Amino acid sequence: MRSKHHFRDLAFLASLMALVLSLAGCPSKERSDDVVARVNGEKILRSEVDKYYSNQTAGSPQQPTGEQADSMKLNILKQLIDYELMMQRARKLGLLATDEEVDAKFAEFKAPYTQEEFDKHLKEKNITADDFKRDLRRNLTIDKVLNKEVTSKINITDADISNYYNEHKTEFNFIEPQYHLAQIVVTTDPNPNVGNLKGDKAQNEADAKKKMQMLMNRLESGEDFATVAMNYSEQSNTSQNGGDMGFIPESSLKSDPAVMAVVSKLKAGQNSDPIPGYGPNHKIVGYSIIKLIAREPAGQRELGDPRVQAAIRQQLRDRREQLLKAAYYEVVRNDAKVENYMADDLLKNVGVAK
Repeated sequence: MRSKHHFRDLAFLASLMALVLSLAGCPSKERSDDVVARVNGEKILRSEVDKYYSNQTAGSPQQPTGEQADSMKLNILKQLIDYELMMQRARKLGLLATDEEVDAKFAEFKAPYTQEEFDKHLKEKNITADDFKRDLRRNLTIDKVLNKEVTSKINITDADISNYYNEHKTEFNFIEPQYHLAQIVVTTDPNPNVGNLKGDKAQNEADAKKKMQMLMNRLESGEDFATVAMNYSEQSNTSQNGGDMGFIPESSLKSDPAVMAVVSKLKAGQNSDPIPGYGPNHKIVGYSIIKLIAREPAGQRELGDPRVQAAIRQQLRDRREQLLKAAYYEVVRNDAKVENYMADDLLKNVGVAK
């Protein structure tokens, strides 16, 4: 007669075998060549990365190759991971953009074009109308999350405004017209030390052109200028403030006729096309995108001036908002399980052990 211990051992082995088989067949561990990452178990496909890569390199005279292409795709994947994290957070909060919101935003973007012009624009970007709507839905959704979780909780007090004015009073004594500007800068200098959140740096003139085209594509897709500046601008003094340059005297702008000509045509809230910057021998040393935030006439502005209070309030709010948004993204990442297979493969291909 078999012992009770024998039957107990058989039962244990059967349970162990069932567990092994269940783990072997668990879909969360599956990985095909087209899966480049998982975010809390949700797949991100290589085809998605390739689509955005094609979009961001559209219009470039020379396509990136080798390590440049790999670096760009890795950055795109990092962005897609962030997008997926925020979309998952939106589902939990019930903040997904509605079809009505997407259609309204789509109509807003399409309004300045004829149907033929809009179709041509999409074709140049290597995207379809459905792709465009998908990106709009995602951007609207992320905005709703950040507005609820971050922006709505920011409070700029009268004391904050008064303190800032007293510490920066000379900034509001305009002896000539002033232009409140923001910028996104990309340089051809291969120096890897940059001050943006992505640590992203163009390495040469061709690389800078490709990067500027990618940034313009992002802005045209509705991404926030300040957020793009924080993530990608290579001017560390301004990127941390969302590209904010403060007020620039008109005479300073006139010292660069090319920039003045561009800025003078902008309306408040608009940004320019890429502006080339030249060094010795008329060599291009970089590019910039300028946004006009406001234009102010000459004269001393007092604290009681509603325009002064509004400008300070907006500046303080923008700075605090960018800081808290960056912190919010880090918190969301901390709470997630992210598996980046593309990064793993890149390390393995060059023999770097993890």
